[in-house]
Amino acid sequence: MGRLRDQMLKEMELRNFSPRTVQAYVGHVTAFTRLFGKSPAQMAEKEIRDYLHHLRAERKLSWSNVNIAYSALKFFYVSTLHREWQVDKIPRPKTEKKLPVVLSLSEVKRILDATPNLKHRVILMTTYSAGLRVSETAHLKVTDIDSKRMQIRVEQGKGKRDRYTLLSEALLKDLRAYWRVCRPRVWLFPSNRKGYPISTSTIQKIFKEAKREARIRKSASPHTLRHSFATHLLESGTDLYTIQKLLGHSSLKTTSVYLHIQRHNLENIINPLDRILGEAS
Repeated sequence: MGRLRDQMLKEMELRNFSPRTVQAYVGHVTAFTRLFGKSPAQMAEKEIRDYLHHLRAERKLSWSNVNIAYSALKFFYVSTLHREWQVDKIPRPKTEKKLPVVLSLSEVKRILDATPNLKHRVILMTTYSAGLRVSETAHLKVTDIDSKRMQIRVEQGKGKRDRYTLLSEALLKDLRAYWRVCRPRVWLFPSNRKGYPISTSTIQKIFKEAKREARIRKSASPHTLRHSFATHLLESGTDLYTIQKLLGHSSLKTTSVYLHIQRHNLENIINPLDRILGEAS
């Protein structure tokens, strides 16, 4: 698939796809080719359907990952091979609508308290208080911290968009303490490898250890800190449009998921069972 791979890479480069998208797309087309043992140019709808079914039924991938495979193959056949993509023959699978896991304010505090390492604690504080994706935290630079305007600049976040988000007073205090000890020069959170930022996998390990030490059993990841940031802002009265801009969502529809998980609208509701059994005050 050498020539076709190079052609596909060129098409993605022209469209300025992110490195993660390029890696995912090429990976799926390569796996598709290996599964059937022949060039994708020699395959059509049947093999595509069989591959997508294989990902779900045998590899047990989530529907969102199957959708990525669908997009990868569609891009390859339409943009690289210039073939028609017949939607009725290859329907896109519907993704599952799941609400994100959210930590309470006290649970976030427990996680931070369970992280004695200054650099590690500041990494988690930054991720939560600015509502960042893990990759955005990893790629922050020292110059992205604007203490005069109390903002953090997120350079080329998802969708290749710059944005500004909040800089917490408490975070700024700890960032200054961290800077005095570690003296980062370019990357705010440098890796042990000279010249590189911290890896996302390292941040995931830091969070996992803190969660274990805090004895939190929820199925949470570093991305849960971002969900918690948005939900806590909404519950404290911040409007949805502002949260959308802070998170860097392109659509308000994406941000509106937090309307379904906030507690604010539920606090004054009396459960009918409590009325029946006389538990309501």
